[in-house]
Amino acid sequence: MLKKIRLVSATAVSLLSAAPVFGAHPLVTDDTGTQGKGKIQIELNSEFAWNRTDADGTEVKENTGEAALALSYGLTETIDVVAGIPFGWYTLKENGTTLGDDSGIGDMSVELKWRVYENEENGLSFAVKPGISIPTGNERKGFGSGEVSPGLTLIATHEGDFGSLHANVGYSRNNYKNEDDDAASRNDLWHASFAAELNMTDNLRPVANIGIETNEDITSDTHPVFLIGGLICSVSEDLDLDIGLKCGLNEAETDTALLAGLAARF
Repeated sequence: MLKKIRLVSATAVSLLSAAPVFGAHPLVTDDTGTQGKGKIQIELNSEFAWNRTDADGTEVKENTGEAALALSYGLTETIDVVAGIPFGWYTLKENGTTLGDDSGIGDMSVELKWRVYENEENGLSFAVKPGISIPTGNERKGFGSGEVSPGLTLIATHEGDFGSLHANVGYSRNNYKNEDDDAASRNDLWHASFAAELNMTDNLRPVANIGIETNEDITSDTHPVFLIGGLICSVSEDLDLDIGLKCGLNEAETDTALLAGLAARF
């Protein structure tokens, strides 16, 4: 029974222990763009994920979801402060028997994105984004880590006539208050990803994203690899709607996830 409870806790912690705010949803890879001094962007993003494993006659099904609210504010033309908080839920079943079914607020993230270099002639720019996650979730129920955790992302963007390319390399130090979570999880996590946006029309942008990150499960040496395809629709100059599909490219990544969101600027 203890093993089953630990499995449920790990599922929720993986979902909500840290919630960095990413770039143009449904992309995971961030871009170097900032809001501009005094300008605000509000994002509401959601993810509905399904995962199934079958080993030695044991079938495990995970249905997880998340709705995240993010607020970006332009401190200067090149520096944004970004805060986000998620609300998540999950259902975990083994051979049809429910092991866990819960929901809750996760850990809040606060980040600072600074575009340190920009060359308008060749469209190349670089940014750094340090940040921390604040333990606002209930770590006893698995919704959060219970500790402050820092992170840093390096961002590169190239903008051209036909679209944009983005690359990220990131590191986060995940700290856990719960001793069982700490013993079962890696603390040092790396992330690398690459994304592309195509300027199809003035209002439509097909997007694609591929990436890899360190597996939080200390017992596994297989690191999750994902692929995202999606579409961003600019309803107006200040409102974007998006939808995407995220697929796992190996057994360590969640099988399938539907992504949807909106971004409004003021």
